Amino acid sequence: MRNFDFAPLYRSTVGFEHLSQLLDSIAQRDQNQPSYPPYNIERLDKDDYRITMAVAGFNEDELSIQSEQQTLKVRGDKAADSTERQYLHQGIAARNFERTFQLAEHVKVVNANLENGLLHIELHREVPETMKPRQIPIGRSADTLIEGQ
Repeated sequence: MRNFDFAPLYRSTVGFEHLSQLLDSIAQRDQNQPSYPPYNIERLDKDDYRITMAVAGFNEDELSIQSEQQTLKVRGDKAADSTERQYLHQGIAARNFERTFQLAEHVKVVNANLENGLLHIELHREVPETMKPRQIPIGRSADTLIEGQ
């Protein structure tokens, strides 16, 4: 387990006390998550991202994507195969899975598609106008104004 020292962060920020709890919970969750299925996370543009998961053997009906309260859950429920098979080697894992991703504020899922055994999930961060940087004008205080100016 990793220990983080947040003291330098607290010296220059306001309102980020929950950050240490968030990082601890993500680190704990990451240790408990299985490595199947493999995935990539790409940054396509300043506010655009893509998660690509290797889900060979799954079709659209066996996959579900759910986004709720800054959490993205991708789940695969493989239908039971009733065909009797005798494998000499079975290297393709077609087992059920659930993978969870923690999303930042204002990141939304905009599209998902399945192509050649890869599930592509497109994400976009849309920062509201009220949260974007704005210039604050500097004016004179009413007490320091001199009459006639």
